[in-house]
Amino acid sequence: MIVKTKKFELPKKVYSRIGMNNVLKQQWWIPAGLFGIFMLLNLITVSFWFFFLAFLSVGLYLLFWYIQFAGASQLPQNKVMFEKLRYEIDSRQIMIKLNQREGMPMKWDVIKKAEKRKDYFLFVVSKGQFIYIPFNAFSNPKHDIRVVETILRRKGYIKEEKKEVA
Repeated sequence: MIVKTKKFELPKKVYSRIGMNNVLKQQWWIPAGLFGIFMLLNLITVSFWFFFLAFLSVGLYLLFWYIQFAGASQLPQNKVMFEKLRYEIDSRQIMIKLNQREGMPMKWDVIKKAEKRKDYFLFVVSKGQFIYIPFNAFSNPKHDIRVVETILRRKGYIKEEKKEVA
């Protein structure tokens, strides 16, 4: 069964927010480690500078990644990511369509992680590349969401929810 979405575009702010969340989920230990090292040096030497550097290093790390995502949304080669696209999802691939004739298939083995969040599906390809499909983009939301969930379970991206029997 093929699930088709309406045409929609990925807002640049949503791209930056989701990208930052993905990076922090994957690399939370880097800012935590930087903060920990400088705070440990602060305790050893009792120097205000290491306390200042602890916060500065975490701030610069977050700023670096924010600039990466904000800059990527401005690049001409990434312009296609922010155009109105339609998606066709089935058990073989995700077809990304610019119009009726132009499209690009994305096989499931390229997707590293897939999640169902509060009001959208997220298919992560890499740190800066992902497919964001809000639930309101589906033609028949209740049915299409269930079908996509079934595909994701069969592919092993989301686990089967166990229901307790009382």
